[in-house]
Amino acid sequence: MENLQTNLFSRVPKGASENFLINGATGFIGQKLVLALLADGQRVTVLSRDAKRATALFDGGVASITSMADLPANQAIDIIINLAGARILGWRWSAARRQVLLQSRVATTQSLVEWIARAEKKPHLLLSASAIGYFGIQAQGDNTELGEDSPPQPIFMSTLCQEWEASAHQAASFGVAVKCMRFGVVLGQQGALPMMLLPIKLGLGGPLGSGAQWQSWIHIDDLIRGMAFLCERSAESGSGHASVDAYNFTAPECLPQKQFSQIAAGVLHRPCFMPTPALPMRIALGEQADLLLEGQRVVPKRLLELGFKFTFPDLQSALENILK
Repeated sequence: MENLQTNLFSRVPKGASENFLINGATGFIGQKLVLALLADGQRVTVLSRDAKRATALFDGGVASITSMADLPANQAIDIIINLAGARILGWRWSAARRQVLLQSRVATTQSLVEWIARAEKKPHLLLSASAIGYFGIQAQGDNTELGEDSPPQPIFMSTLCQEWEASAHQAASFGVAVKCMRFGVVLGQQGALPMMLLPIKLGLGGPLGSGAQWQSWIHIDDLIRGMAFLCERSAESGSGHASVDAYNFTAPECLPQKQFSQIAAGVLHRPCFMPTPALPMRIALGEQADLLLEGQRVVPKRLLELGFKFTFPDLQSALENILK
C-alpha cells in the first residue's frame, strides 16, 4: 500500500501548529490529508454534512461542523483547504446533473468565502481544489505541454472548473492568498485507480478508444506533499499577502493512455491486449466520455519552478508503491 510520509506540515509555521479548516475531509483525498495533519500535530476542523460520522472517522481528533454558519466569526482559522465536490464521473451530464456538479463546487466554495468575509481574523491561505478539466480536451496528436497559463475552453468540463476557481478567487479581496490546485487523476488505493485497474486484473486490459490520448496523473502522497509545500511557502511569506495563483497537480511524466495501461499491466503481471471501443462508451456516457477518451498533456510547471521534488515522478514507481 502507499506509505504516506509524516511530518509533511510540521514546518507550517516553523515551531508551531496551525488551525486548519478542511472541506471534503471524508473523501479519498480528504482522509489522507487530515491524517497527515493530525500526525503532525496540527489542529483540524472539518466541514461535513455528517459531523458525527466525521468526528468518529478520525477517532475524535478533529472538531466537526455541518455548516459554515456553525463556525463563529472569532474562530481562529489559519488555512482553509477546500476539496468538496460531487463525483463528476457517473450519471450522464443532464441539465440537472450539471447543476448538481456546479452547486457542489461553486456554492460550497462561496460559503467559505462568505465566512472569510465576516471572520475577525482572516486566514492567510485558501487552497482550493480544481481539476485539469480546466484545459478542456487536447486533440490527439497534439503533444503541446499545458502549463498553468494555457487557456481554457468553452465546454462544460472547462467552464465548471473556471467557475469553481472564480468563486475561490473572491477570497483574495479579503487579504487571503488563494491557490487553486488543478488535480490530474489521483492514484491511490481508493479513488479512480481501482476501477481503472479492474479490467487489467481480469485479464481484459487494453487501451480506451485509440489509447493515444494523454493521461495526466499524480500519486496521492505527492498530492498531499504538494499541499504541504504550498502551505509552508505561504507561512514563510506571512499573512496579509493577497494573491491568486493556480498550480497543476500532476506528475512530471505524462503518458499516452495505452502506455499507462501497459505499465499497469506489467506491474500486475497481467496481459494488456483488449481495446475498449470508443463508440459504446460515447453512447453510454455522452459528453462525459471525453473524460476517458480525450486527454490533456498537463505539466506541473509552477511546482517544479518553485523547487518541489516529486517522490513518484514516473508511473512505474507510483504503481509499484501503491500495489506492493
